[in-house]
Amino acid sequence: MTKKTVTEQYPDVQPDLPPRTRGVIGLFEENCTVCMLCARECPDWCIYIDSHKETLPAAAPGGRERSRNVLDRFAIDFSLCMYCGICIEVCPFDALFWSPEFEYAETDIRDLTHERDKLREWMWTVPAPPALDPGAEEPKEIATARKAAEKLAAAQDRPAGPQEGDS
Repeated sequence: MTKKTVTEQYPDVQPDLPPRTRGVIGLFEENCTVCMLCARECPDWCIYIDSHKETLPAAAPGGRERSRNVLDRFAIDFSLCMYCGICIEVCPFDALFWSPEFEYAETDIRDLTHERDKLREWMWTVPAPPALDPGAEEPKEIATARKAAEKLAAAQDRPAGPQEGDS
């Protein structure tokens, strides 16, 4: 109450947003496996996903063909979205993220359904996650991968000993 009030001159001066601000949802398509968990768990049913199955040839002779889902459409209707973040939390493949973008107003409410190309643009504005706590325990996936790499490096550095049948 003792300070003089300051008027922010928005839109000429952009506001300083806190880190990890919730603006819109960004999509990282490469991680999306079309599992539909985000659409099923959304309380507003504002996520629309279309896909098709694609058959991949066998990787090795005599192997069997594989099929995978291919993403055709991923859209979020932000006129329905309540920004709860459930879709981001349930995504097991880290395909959805909060972007700090907040300037996406439209003059027509029908234009608030944003397709995957727009969601992908917002993905590049997502800030990097905070650094891990230095005293934290190493994630088990990283520890396992590091141990396997060390074991492989040790096996490659070990000198070849005498082989059976050598005289």
